[in-house]
Parts: sequence; structure tokens; C-alpha cells
Amino acid sequence: MNIGIAFSGGGAKGAAHIGVLKVLEKNNIKPFAVTGASIGSIIASLYAMGYTPDEMLKLFQYFSKSILRADVKYLFSNLKTTKSILGQGIISGEDIEEIINECAKLKGYKYIKDIPMPISITSVDLITKKECVFTNKQQNEISYNTKDAKTAEKQLFEHKQKEYISNIEIGKAVRASCSYPGVFAPLEYKNYKFVDGGILNNIPADELQLLGADKVLTIRFPAEKNENPDRMVDVLFRSIDIAFENRDEANIKNSDYILDIYLPSSAVFDVKQINLCYEEGYKVAMQEIRNMIL
Repeated sequence: MNIGIAFSGGGAKGAAHIGVLKVLEKNNIKPFAVTGASIGSIIASLYAMGYTPDEMLKLFQYFSKSILRADVKYLFSNLKTTKSILGQGIISGEDIEEIINECAKLKGYKYIKDIPMPISITSVDLITKKECVFTNKQQNEISYNTKDAKTAEKQLFEHKQKEYISNIEIGKAVRASCSYPGVFAPLEYKNYKFVDGGILNNIPADELQLLGADKVLTIRFPAEKNENPDRMVDVLFRSIDIAFENRDEANIKNSDYILDIYLPSSAVFDVKQINLCYEEGYKVAMQEIRNMIL
């Protein structure tokens, strides 16, 4: 049975994905394919390249602060190009690209097409307004694991509305998927201007069937039902959580199991909560492992 996992976006909350992977590892469950958006693209790419959950957690702990730290030189370079110190984002995103490329190099990979495990990560091109999917799956190999003709026709139509790219460095693909508007500058690459994949598809569970997965496990971070934010930053992240949650229902409706992990809204960019998020992901997965064994 080919199990696919969709990792949602969510900033520092993404450390919870690692906790889930640790539980799967303990139970000898090896995913066949992975997809992800934003922070989920980092998880998906590292895991697909062969990094263990323990190694991934160490990487998160070591690099998280540098990734989210604004570069003074970059901020002042914005004055020359955009006449604004904020430019197109307060962080260039170059650190993400360099770190992922270094991780890829250590495993002997460079382009996303080089990764052996089926993988897709999402981004959005601001110029064409299209969802772009970085994948190692050849498009003539795409198949639909459904016997329902109407569902297959719908999937084919949606597939054609997207652009699939495989000849791109892993670091650039992940950086593109993580370019959260207003925080990270868009990635300008060839004729594209990429921003965070979560804008159109924060939980790319729909891509897993195209990769050949028989069963789909979706991991997401829904907004707390009764949360009452009273700080500006919490109001902002609460609003984003709700918007993503409502929009992503269509993408995850065909999931065989949805693992909901509730974490504080403020944890999105709070790297101090990485361990807390990891531990919560581990705890919830341990509680649900019998249901998750699809």
C-alpha cells in the first residue's frame, strides 16, 4: 500500500510535522510520497532526500533563527531598487535556498527531479496567477487512482490549470514555496515571480494521487474554535488560519485520514516554540497512530 503524506504550511508550527514523522518511524511506517507547501515544502524535501526526523529537528533548531533574521545589507539594498527599505519583503529568503541546497548536496542531489521519492511542493506565480508545482513526477506518468469517471475528469481539468516544473534546484523550489508575502521577498526566477504556495494550496493533498499514492494522510494546523485573540499579531495569524482552513477543505476532502494538530496562532513565526510544536505533533500522532495506520 502506497501511503502519501501532505504537509501543510504554518511557519514554526511545521516542527509538529517532524513529531508525526518520528511516530511513523517508530511504527515502521514509511511513506511512499510526500507533498508540502511553505514550511511543509521544507519538511517534504528533507524527508524525501533521506533525512531522519531526528536530523530534521536538529536542522530546524540550528537554522530557524538565521532564516527569520532580516539581513541589514539586504534591507538597504532595497532602497536602491524599490526606494523603500522594506522592498518586496523584509527577508530575502536566500538563506532558505542555500541551506536546502547544502542539505541536497550532502545527499548527492541538486534538482527536484533528482529526488527518488515522489514529491510535489507548491508555489504561486504572481505574474500568471497560476499555481506552480515543483515535482519529480514526469507529467506523462500522471495517473488518477479513482474508478469514478467524473472525479477523474475533474482532476484532469484541475491538473491542466497548474504548471508543473521539475528542472529546478531543490533550494529554489523550497524558497519559492516559502516566500510568505510581506515577510519574504518573492523569488524571481526566469520569467516567474514566485510566492508562498499556501496562497492557493496550503495543503497539497490533491497532488498525492497524481504521484501514485493509494492512501492519503493529511497533517494540518486548524484554528482553535474558541480562541479569542487580543493582540494584533494574534488577530492577523488567526485570520490567516481561518482563511486557509476554509479554502483548503476542497483539497483535503479525499484524504483517507486528517490529523489535526492545534497549536497557538502566534507560533507561526515564533522559533522559540519549535520544541513545543514538535512535542505536540509527536503526542497527537502517538494518540492517533492506530487510526493513522491506513
